[in-house]
Amino acid sequence: MSILGLDLGTSSVRGLVLDGDLQPVPGALARRKIELTVDDDGTGTLDARGYLACLLECLDELSEQGWLHEIEVVAVSAQWHSVLPLGADGHPLGPVLTWMDTRAEPPATLTGPADAHAYHQRTGTWWHRCYWSVRLPWLRAHCGSPVAGFTGLVEYALSQLLDEAPMSMSQASGTGLLDLRTLDWDPEACALAGVSRDSLPKLAPAYWQGRLRSAYAGRWPGLARARWAPPTGDGAASNVGSGCIDHTRAAVTVGTSSAVRLLQRMPAHAPLAPLPPNLWRYRVDHDHVVTGAAYSAGGNLFAWADRELRLPQGPALEAALSQLGPADRRPVSVAFGGDRPPGGRRAGAGELGGLSFHTTAVQLLAGLMYGVCDQVVDDLAALESTVSAPVEVVLGGGAMAASPWWRAAFAEVLAPRQVWFGRHPEIGATGAALVACGRIADAVALTDIGQTDDHSPAGTA
Repeated sequence: MSILGLDLGTSSVRGLVLDGDLQPVPGALARRKIELTVDDDGTGTLDARGYLACLLECLDELSEQGWLHEIEVVAVSAQWHSVLPLGADGHPLGPVLTWMDTRAEPPATLTGPADAHAYHQRTGTWWHRCYWSVRLPWLRAHCGSPVAGFTGLVEYALSQLLDEAPMSMSQASGTGLLDLRTLDWDPEACALAGVSRDSLPKLAPAYWQGRLRSAYAGRWPGLARARWAPPTGDGAASNVGSGCIDHTRAAVTVGTSSAVRLLQRMPAHAPLAPLPPNLWRYRVDHDHVVTGAAYSAGGNLFAWADRELRLPQGPALEAALSQLGPADRRPVSVAFGGDRPPGGRRAGAGELGGLSFHTTAVQLLAGLMYGVCDQVVDDLAALESTVSAPVEVVLGGGAMAASPWWRAAFAEVLAPRQVWFGRHPEIGATGAALVACGRIADAVALTDIGQTDDHSPAGTA
């Protein structure tokens, strides 16, 4: 059996082929970088049609190279929280708001949920600018054209390819409008958003399977008979792909942004376990949830520092970091891109302290990287409170793969917990494939997890 994994992220679109053992087929990878519009006013948008074009190019490339031969399943790891306004003709009325966009504010005429605690427990979210409950009224007010409906970026892209593309429960939970227990749109959340269910995507029923439109079957014959699984939110997919599939292991993923998450079994319609006030909860599928916290800071901070600070490159940078001592660590607030929920700081809130004329670019970078580590600690403790026990941690994501020093810094900050490193390069697509094939329980055996590097950061080896 061959599986096509699609990783539809914010900064890139990736397509790769997995074999029957859910291992990436060497060379069967296509990737396109996504151009984001980002500004200091909190803008974080992208073009839906351009995004779709990148997805089509990836599929064309894989097909032309002969990799899409008799694909049986298409699994999708999909970005959470994006929203796109649509006109009466179903076409986009403007750019896609990504999770990076912090401009939306609650309408002054509304006071929020009647019972904020009950709302948080039902939806796993807050009345916050990251979610559709706040974003939809803001979009309607700023769109400039009558809005007929709203959809997510992934749902828009798939609607162009498939006979139908309802929103999966995992994706719907990321909107903040879904009741996590009943798996239906939450009436109070919809009222806050000012929408009826007719303006929202249809929800995918259990065991839904999509099919490629006949118009594309000739273009990609290898996908003509494939079944498309409901998309899995990228954070949930990354947990599964990291082998973090129960209450004993938390995933700390650092890509463009970062997050800490714990996956647990909570079937639909069954009572939900209490949710700590500072954590969110989304659905993986009908039987599992993922609980955690996300942060705007991650590999994007390294990219900024690399661009602006004239840092050494490659092994020379790792060597310079390894020479730093404990006194070289600088106080830092890494809220460059603002807060993810439930925080309210806008973009541009990052701060560095303790600087002098002797402060070097490498010391500044170390402060930023430690800042990303530090933000995880309190939320990881809150996650552990839900299972009444310490957990192991698996580090994953592109930023973790790129820096042994950063991995060691996480191990130091998270001690005395056992910290592992997931070496698998495609945790999102692999995790989505495991969910699509009903093989979540196999994730630990299939994941390449090892101990973090032997050396310690900040000269403590």
